[in-house]
Amino acid sequence: MASGEEDDPIIQEIDVYLAKSLADKLYLFQYPVRPATMNYDDTTHLSAKIKPKQQKVELEVAIETMSPNYCRSKGEQIALNVDGTSIEESSTYSTKMMDKQTFSSIQATTNTTRYAAAVFRKGELHLTPLQGILQMRPSFSYLDKADSKHREREAANEAGDSSQDEAEDDIKQITVRFARPESEQARQRRIQSYEFLQKKQAEEPWVHLHYHGLKDGRSEHERQYLYCQAMDTTENTELVKSPNEYLAMLMPPLAEEKIVKPVGPSNVLSMAQLRTLPLGDQVKTLMKNVKVMPFANLMGLLASGTDSTAVLRCIQQVALLVQGNWVVKSDVLYPKSTCSPHSGVPAEVLCRGRDFVMWRFTHERSLMRKEVAAVIKLPPEDVKEFLEQMAIPRANRGWEFLLPTDHDFVKKHPDVAQRQHMLWMGIQNKLEKVFNFSKEDFLQKKETSAEVSHISGEQRLKAARENAREHHASLQKDLDARRLKASAMSSAPTGSDATVKIKEEPMSDTEESMDTSGAVQNGSLNGYPSTDSPDADPHNEHGNGQASTAELQDFVRNTFRKHFVLCLSEVKRLFNLHLASLPTGHCVFGHVTDRMLQDTILHSHCKQILVPFPPQTSASADEQKVFVLWESGETFDKHRQILFEIFMKNYRVRRNVIQSRLYRNSAMRSPNLMWTGCLRSVASA
Repeated sequence: MASGEEDDPIIQEIDVYLAKSLADKLYLFQYPVRPATMNYDDTTHLSAKIKPKQQKVELEVAIETMSPNYCRSKGEQIALNVDGTSIEESSTYSTKMMDKQTFSSIQATTNTTRYAAAVFRKGELHLTPLQGILQMRPSFSYLDKADSKHREREAANEAGDSSQDEAEDDIKQITVRFARPESEQARQRRIQSYEFLQKKQAEEPWVHLHYHGLKDGRSEHERQYLYCQAMDTTENTELVKSPNEYLAMLMPPLAEEKIVKPVGPSNVLSMAQLRTLPLGDQVKTLMKNVKVMPFANLMGLLASGTDSTAVLRCIQQVALLVQGNWVVKSDVLYPKSTCSPHSGVPAEVLCRGRDFVMWRFTHERSLMRKEVAAVIKLPPEDVKEFLEQMAIPRANRGWEFLLPTDHDFVKKHPDVAQRQHMLWMGIQNKLEKVFNFSKEDFLQKKETSAEVSHISGEQRLKAARENAREHHASLQKDLDARRLKASAMSSAPTGSDATVKIKEEPMSDTEESMDTSGAVQNGSLNGYPSTDSPDADPHNEHGNGQASTAELQDFVRNTFRKHFVLCLSEVKRLFNLHLASLPTGHCVFGHVTDRMLQDTILHSHCKQILVPFPPQTSASADEQKVFVLWESGETFDKHRQILFEIFMKNYRVRRNVIQSRLYRNSAMRSPNLMWTGCLRSVASA
């Protein structure tokens, strides 16, 4: 040490003083976008304000508009974009020119305990701790204001150009949801979010300040507070330290660093962390996350060597046995004093509804969601959540239990299965009282569905064929009797006997086939030949051709006055339905072919239009034959004919094209309601 002191002699001793007068008010301003030689000392400062808690400072400085480096046209354009053409008190630039600039601060560092401002005078060094170090950068908030003005103008223009007849009130369904309780980790993330920080910054009010230049008298007065006011050492105990204390301050002892564990989601737990918990907590955590699990899988997730008896004792406290598998209890998922995250229903009501679903799964493999909702009377979101926890949807079978029945566990642990069965009997009694049902209600449905499921497809098809044959035989017998009677009346001479011979022919396969509704396919409807029947009589047996034609025309007129536009296949379908609706024995129609039907349509003030359907369409030839009502004697005829002409050019037309075409003719300038109703009748058909 002696040699070291000789090599490093003390040249001068300087007294250091700690000044505290400005300790909580002194800020260091830095201008990182400006060189040190170009300061703002001689620039006119228009205003200054601060938010002390956030250490946020804003300064407004004037811009020298008369400088040769200032672009006057650009300044006027910026002022126009920001304030517009109106003159208001709240305008940013009152001179219609960008004549000022705003500087906004950001914190250079959050910890300023190591920084101080020093002043050297008469061999004394005076230190004043800094309250903050702020970097002043240009603020471009005026651009945000210009953008908002631009969006307002665009919104006003769009609102002015919108058409009144196209405007419709949007009716939207509002769903009320209750916010779930916020966890501590979610609260920390929310506090650290940008939106929360912006909100906190906006809550603190601005404190307006008076700016004094560098050479101002008030500034000189304030600079005197940078010197320590009490020169005696009793007031500066912070700098009076023993050598050991001073050395400890320079070289603090090493402290063990705390290992910060990564913060993960609240519902995620690693297997290593899981196995540090007690066995009961391990089982509860696993069941709460998995919801449904076989006992063998549970043992596989636990540490090797875990006693299965102890696991069985723990699992019965947090889960119930359903079809040999363990399902977590409802009160574990929905503790007391909580509510549904979807609908806000209390936990007690949710537990009863979920217990009902679990009880039903103890007797059935599949459930229908509507049946469950009708009993427990909970919102659809909660019912769906119950089913998703323990079942999966199946096509045409409702919701099926998630796992197959574990018969091995039931055989291996009959005592546990019997205990769980007794527990379910108690739960069933409570559910019957709460929901007012009996077990027999569901068992009868189950037995009925089981009986139906045992009938094979071949048996159903055979039964349907037998019913079809019986029904067709009765219809054929009735038809033969009527034909016999009609033939005898027409061929027998007056006053003499007549002999009638009927040729019996076996029924073909086509005549035997029936559809599922019991109507004869390719045969007769209601005992009379249809337009598609191959057995229809080509001659008019009744001698009433004129009556048949007149009634067919009446049918066509009434049909087209109701539908306006129809394809040929649809007309045939409606005609067959009309035949089926007639009472037995009442028919004036003979054999009606497609050609007869088309001719009748064309002679009933109707017309065929050629709609240019796309070439890839799968429509049949009958479906592409489109017939329309051309003249009906109404005021809509001219409008409808124009629409038909438009649709003959394209099968898909926009509304504005139709509107402009109708308005093009002065004679067609009718109220919107008239041509809108005409358009709906044509387009919907």
